[in-house]
Order: sequence, then C-alpha cells, then structure tokens
Amino acid sequence: MRKSKTFTNIFVSILLLSIGLVVGFGSYIYVSTTKSVIERVSEGHQSLILQVRNTLEQKIQTIEYAFATYSTTPSFRKVINSPLSGQDYEAYRELNSQLGYIATMGLDGVQYSLVSLKQNWSLSNGSLKRITDEEKQRMQALFADPEGNNLYWTKTKEGLRLLHALPMYSKDKEAIAMSDISLRTMNQSLQTQSDAPIYILNKQGELLYAALTEQSPISAEQMNLISKKIVSEPPSGQITIPAASGDSMMGLYARSTYNGWTYITIPNQKEVSIALSSTRLGLIVMGAVIMALMIILAYIIALRLAKPVLQIQHSLGGRAERTVRDEVGWIIQSIHSIVSEKQHLEQLIHLEKPKLETQFVLNVLQNRLTREEIHSYLERFEYTKIHNEKYSTMLIQIDRPGKGPLADKDTLLLAVNQLVQEIIPPSQRMLPVVLNERTQATILSFASSSSDNREVMMHYAKRVIQLSREYWSASVSVGFSGPYGDLMNTREACDMSLEALYQRLKLGKESVIFYEDIIRGSSGPTLLHYPTELESRLFDAIRLGDREEVTRTLYPLLADMMKHSLNPMNLEITLIRFVNNLIQLEQLIGTDVLLTQSNGTLYHRLLHTLNPEEVEHILVHEVIYPMVDSMQERASQQFRTLADRMASIVRTEYDQDLSLESISERLHYTPNYLSSIFRKEYNMTFSEYLMNIRLDVARKWLVDTNMPIKDIAERLGYQNSQNFIRTFRKKENLTPGAYRRLRMDS
Repeated sequence: MRKSKTFTNIFVSILLLSIGLVVGFGSYIYVSTTKSVIERVSEGHQSLILQVRNTLEQKIQTIEYAFATYSTTPSFRKVINSPLSGQDYEAYRELNSQLGYIATMGLDGVQYSLVSLKQNWSLSNGSLKRITDEEKQRMQALFADPEGNNLYWTKTKEGLRLLHALPMYSKDKEAIAMSDISLRTMNQSLQTQSDAPIYILNKQGELLYAALTEQSPISAEQMNLISKKIVSEPPSGQITIPAASGDSMMGLYARSTYNGWTYITIPNQKEVSIALSSTRLGLIVMGAVIMALMIILAYIIALRLAKPVLQIQHSLGGRAERTVRDEVGWIIQSIHSIVSEKQHLEQLIHLEKPKLETQFVLNVLQNRLTREEIHSYLERFEYTKIHNEKYSTMLIQIDRPGKGPLADKDTLLLAVNQLVQEIIPPSQRMLPVVLNERTQATILSFASSSSDNREVMMHYAKRVIQLSREYWSASVSVGFSGPYGDLMNTREACDMSLEALYQRLKLGKESVIFYEDIIRGSSGPTLLHYPTELESRLFDAIRLGDREEVTRTLYPLLADMMKHSLNPMNLEITLIRFVNNLIQLEQLIGTDVLLTQSNGTLYHRLLHTLNPEEVEHILVHEVIYPMVDSMQERASQQFRTLADRMASIVRTEYDQDLSLESISERLHYTPNYLSSIFRKEYNMTFSEYLMNIRLDVARKWLVDTNMPIKDIAERLGYQNSQNFIRTFRKKENLTPGAYRRLRMDS
C-alpha cells in the first residue's frame, strides 16, 4: 500500500536522525578506543626504550669500571711500561688474561684492545703489534688530552668503539683501552622486537646505531629534527616526527644522563592496526544491529504519527484547495484559511462595535434614548459590569493647541480622547467620545459608597493635563458635573460641566473645575466691573499706532476683564461693551476693520468662546492689531499736524494760562494722546516746549526793555517771581538780573 507523504517525511527524518546518532556514537567509541590503544602501545615501547637504555648503560659502566680498576693496579703499570717483546711472555700472558676477565664482565662478542702510549705497542685479540709515532701522537691528541674526558665513543664500519684514556684518575694518560662492539652484538643486545627499531644518537645528534627492521629507516633530516626537539623536552617522552609522505609518525625517546645519548624507537603502525581490528569489527556489527532496530522503530513511530494527520485531513474536508503535496502543508493551509476567515469576522465586529458604542454614548449625552433603550445597550456593550450607583460627566476643552501634526484641534481632540481611554480604567467609565469640534466627553461611573471619588477624578484630570503638555505641548482644561444616579440626566450633567468650563476664563488655562465649587462660590449679588482707565490707555495707543504700547496695555486689560467676571453673563456684558467701544473708536479714527463684512460674526465668536487664549487671539490679531496697522499708515501726517497746532498755540498764547488739558479740550483729544504725539514729533514734552518758548521771550524782554523782573514773571504766567528766577537760573546758569547786566555791559 502506498504510504502518505507525512509518513515518508517522518520515517526519513527519524531514520536520518538515527543514522546520525549511530555514526556519531560509533565514531566517538572508535576515536576513544584508538586513543587508548595508541597510549597502551606507547607505554609498552616507552618501557622498552628505557629498558634498552638501562641495559646498555649498565654494560658500558661495567667495562668502564673494570678498566678504571685495572688502571690502578701495579700490574697495569708494569705492563704499560714494558716493551712487550717476544721475551716478555709473562707480561703478555697476564695482559691477555686481564682483558679476558674484563670481557666476561661486559657484552658478549666485544673485542678489547690496549695501547701503550709509552712503549708504542698495541695488543688486540691476542695479537701484539707496534704503532708508529704518528699514530701515537694522533691518538694522544684525540683521546689522551690531560684536560679532556676519559671516555670516548666513535662509530666504526663494524659498529661502535669505546675508548678509555688510562689511568682513569690521572692527568698523564699512559694507555688507551678500546672496546669494539659490532653491529651484530648491538642487535642481539638491544633489538628485542623485530618490528620496533631502535636508534641511538650521541650528544651532537649524530647517529651511533640504527637497527635493521622491516620499517623504512628515518632520514638524516628527521634525526636532526629529533635532536633539536628533545633538547627542551623532558628526559623521556613522546614526539611527533614528520614523515616523508607528508603525514606524521609518533616517536618515543629516552635521554641518558650518563653519556648524553638519546634512545629512540618508532612504533609500528601495523601493531596499532592489529589492536584495533577487533574494535572495528565490533563497531560495525553493533552499528548494523542498532540501525536495524532504528529502522523498525522509525517505521512504527511514523505510522502512529501519520495516522492523526490523516484523520485531521479527513475532518477538514475541502476547506482549502490542494496546492501543496504533503498532508501537513495542506492542513496548515486549511488552518490558515480558517484563521483568516475568523480574523476577518473579528475585524469587522471590532470595526463596527466602536462606532456603535460611540453613537450610543453620544445619544446618552444628548438624551436621545429612552430608559429601556439605555438598559438594552448597556447589556450589549457589557456596561452592566461597571453599572454603579453614581455617574459624573467629564468634559475636556483645548486651551492651546499642540505643535506639529497636533496643531489641528480636531486631531488633538482625537488624541486626547485616546489618552483618556488609556488613563481611566474601563471599570470606571463608558467609552470616551468627541462631543463636538471643541469638546471631549467621558461619562464616569463610581460606587456611591466611595468617599474619595473627587480625589480620583482630580487625579485623572491632572494626569490628562500633564500628559497633553508633555506629549503634544498642548494645554487643556477639565470640567466635572455634579454626581447623578440616572443616565437619563446625562444631558443636564453635560450642561453643568460646560458651565464649569466657563470659569477657566477667570482661572486661566489647564484648570480643573467642579460644578459644585461654582455653585458654592457664586451666591449673592455681584457688581459689574469695567476697566475704564486701562481701556482709555489702550485706545490712545491705537490712535497713535504704537504697537508696543498697545501690547503693554491690552493684556492687562483682558486679564482684568476675565478676573472680575464671576460668571459667563458678566463676561458677555463686558465683552459686548468693549467691542462697542472699539467700533466707536474705529468710527472716530476712520478705519474699516470691525465694520467689514468678514467680521459680522465677531459677537457670536467671542460670546461662544470659552478659551481665554482664543478670546485674546480674536481681539488682538483680528481686531486691535489691524486697527493699529491701519493707523500707522496715516499717523505720521496726522501726528505732525496735531503737534504743529499745539506748538502754534504755545508760540501765540505763551503769556496766557496754557496747559495740556486745556489744549486737549480745544483739539478734542485726550491729554495723554496729545502728550504722546508731541513727544514723538518734537522729541520733548509739552511742558518743556512751553518753558523754552517763555524763556526765549524772557531773554528778549530782559535785553530790549526795562521791564522789572517781577512784571516779566507775571506776564509769562508764573505765580511768583521766585519760580521764574529759579527756572531761568536752571536754564542759563544765571539769574535774570545777572543776565540783564551781562548783556547790557556787552
């Protein structure tokens, strides 16, 4: 029977995982076993090389000791000093006997010789011969140096030669003992295993001995490398030697502290392979058995896991088109289709529910629903969970828009509406809504038994104000209605909150106002206050076209209006009076700002604006500043004409009782207005100009007439002559009499 794609995927996955585990586990066992075998072989060869070193050193030390002992005997002295001719039979026999004795103590098959440097003879293998003087001198120079060593090793064609300079403990060397060890003797003594070659190097790294084995001998370069490596290594151990084929091979060494020789052996790789052959076979058999078991197990697991998938596929039926080959992909595709449909439905419900809920809250705020409809919608939107005994309506209006994208009031109102949703938990409110183009509204719900409802509402309001300022640099004010227990009274509560917000004209921006506080603070009759003096100063500045003075006067005037308007009615009356006075001023100065058709709705806008900054903006930027700009265009000629008329009056009527007030009545302007114009055109005050004209006349009368000073002062309008004299002296630094005498003398 053809298996499903799901079965095949599961079976192959488990099978591949099993193969990976078996291969990994088998490789780990093989590597661990190989390492253990190599360590065991290395330990065996290390013991072998140490044994060889100790055996050879023991034999050499025995020979050395025998020759050293013999060199201290009288017979040695006698023999060395004897010419050993054919007649010296006794000495010859004794010497042969001594060499034979030494041979029994050392290695088998070693030939021993003795050379007399005094009598120039050499005895070797029972054969006596003479040596020449040249040979004597050469041997003496090489091996009998008084400052040199007593023991020398040299390599010969037949093997190794050991030379002893005798006597051992004397500086004057009289003889040389030689021990010739053949390669055959070395092989018999050192080579215990035919497949484990042994190499001996001297202190200088020169090869002294190399055993013949089935393995290829190591090269001179390898010998040189070995001698350099082991200098910094411990006395015995293991080193890696590069092979000619590019691979590496393991070498074991032991260095002698007696004569500095280095003993080296190279383990045969066949030995390791033979030791591992059984391990390989065991691993192969074990892997095959495990793989067979894993195949059976993978088949069973795949069969069980694929069965539920097929059942799910059958249950889903034709939920999705068959665009994928395997069953799991088809199931996932079907599930995605189901989830997409569910999300689409939820999205539709989610999109429609806020709209319906928003409309419900707006209807409650505007009292458009019956009591039965309200209860029905409360259950539909799950407000029954927060259905407490007391409600309060919270209204938020914008004092100053934010910056950037939130400079638009509509956008800012939506942002504030979202902020209220985040700050106030759903258990204490209905859905916040935007009531109109200026107001955001929220119906709060509290338990009537709670005593700290006011503190909670104040906390929410301050939080909204703070975050609006931090997030968008905007300022808002919050008004709360009094508590009520029936949602049918929400419309009246909304009116309470709006009336509370009227008070921010007096309290300023970012205010939190409770309707209950307004009721307590507005009892009793109030007198209407109007800042007449501030208005007069403002109108004078407008006539002058002085924008700076207008700015300095206008804002204190508006602040005074709002400060003394205890209720919206007072503010309406004050604003109507102020606008009427502005229209009268406009008619007097001849401008067309307030009387244009575009400002026909000015009364309506001012009386329906609860934002102090918006009231200021309308009056300042749409009314007063345009009037000032209009006056500035024609003020220069008008000001000059008025100032010249004032100066002409002074020049012709200087001897009369003149004052700024009398001239202002004659010219129909306020004294402050005329004073400002005169100062601006003549760069001096009216009083200074009048005094200068009178003093000019006084100087002329003092010189041209004999009129008494008292009469001059009276004719110039001074109350007494002392005031005239004081003013004259301050100006001329002379009294009138002194001035007359000075001018008459000149």
